[in-house]
Amino acid sequence: MTTTEDDPLAGVLVLDFSQFLAGPVAAMRLADLGARVIKVERPGSGDIGRQLAFAGRRADGDTISFHAMNRNKEGITADLKDADDLQRVKSLVARADVLIQNFRPGVMERIGLDHDSVRELNPRLIYASVTGYGEEGPWKDRPGQDLLAQSLSGLSWMSGSTADPPVPVGLSIADHLASCHLAQGVTALLYRRERTGRGGLVQTSLLESMLDLEFELLSTKLNEHLGPGPITVRRGGKYAAHAFLPAPYGTYPTADGYLAIAMNPVDRLGALLEIDELAELTDPQTWWDQQDRIADLLADRLSGGPTDTWLSILDAADIWCAPVLTLDQLIEHDGFAAIGMTQRISRSAGVTDDGSGLELQTTRSPIRIDGRRLTDTRPAPKLGEHDRVIAQEFSALDGS
Repeated sequence: MTTTEDDPLAGVLVLDFSQFLAGPVAAMRLADLGARVIKVERPGSGDIGRQLAFAGRRADGDTISFHAMNRNKEGITADLKDADDLQRVKSLVARADVLIQNFRPGVMERIGLDHDSVRELNPRLIYASVTGYGEEGPWKDRPGQDLLAQSLSGLSWMSGSTADPPVPVGLSIADHLASCHLAQGVTALLYRRERTGRGGLVQTSLLESMLDLEFELLSTKLNEHLGPGPITVRRGGKYAAHAFLPAPYGTYPTADGYLAIAMNPVDRLGALLEIDELAELTDPQTWWDQQDRIADLLADRLSGGPTDTWLSILDAADIWCAPVLTLDQLIEHDGFAAIGMTQRISRSAGVTDDGSGLELQTTRSPIRIDGRRLTDTRPAPKLGEHDRVIAQEFSALDGS
């Protein structure tokens, strides 16, 4: 896809000063919607995401994860501690629509690129800032990293069984959610600017994103005085998948894999699976009181047959269930192909280190606009790849 005037953010210029995940992915989400994104990196080393390799995998000098989260961008370098480079960057800021940064609190103030300073350069600018834990409070200077944010949020006690230690989510969920919130805030302020002419400041953090994820849990906990007793996280047995939902909610072994079963009447499941003890449990309170017994009976029955056998019975009865796929099974499944979540990006032979070119598969934006999937072949930039071109472009605009 080539950006057109029909793209929602066509004509919007974004300066991406952020690195690694939350900020760069927010900028990429804006690029997918049609914005022009220029990534600003330090000379020599660039974004630390170029070196922090997911699964240790690299291609053409950068990590695969860097390629995935910085596609569809241009790239320049600037030493923000150098007066000449800083002035050059400020000239870009004066023309930009959006600035994204994820430095620790105080860093941009020392450089002179904080919101109050750049607002004087460009009153229409949307300034987007993501931190680890906000700009105030006892955690504000802690490293803003996904596992640490998960740990502080209490999320790690929501998964696993009573026999398990804390179980973190195995992906960067705090970073990804923060990127969505930041991009949402930017688009909202761009819309407000259309009405008022004013720029604005949007802020979020990894911790706030995690706490928003826990809105059901926190809302219930904060209002526990309205109920019969305290709200406490009590994880279930080894098959349970939720600390606050009754049986049968969980994942169960089958003869050749696992089956996930969501909210369903236990007595109906018992009848369909020919488990008499469960068919007798018509009182929903027993689904809470006898969770471990229900789970054990289900596991014993389901382990005696393959996943597809149970799906044929349960799907026909409109029971909420699904196979638990491995990564390989997911990639090979027709359902994965049908949703079309992949795209190809490429670096040309003139850009790659060995001159042979590079083509990678990665995910696309999960958003569809007017029925159209948002895809683009443009890759992540090499470090400083567009220094000369962008310098010439903006010098011409400035008349110098």
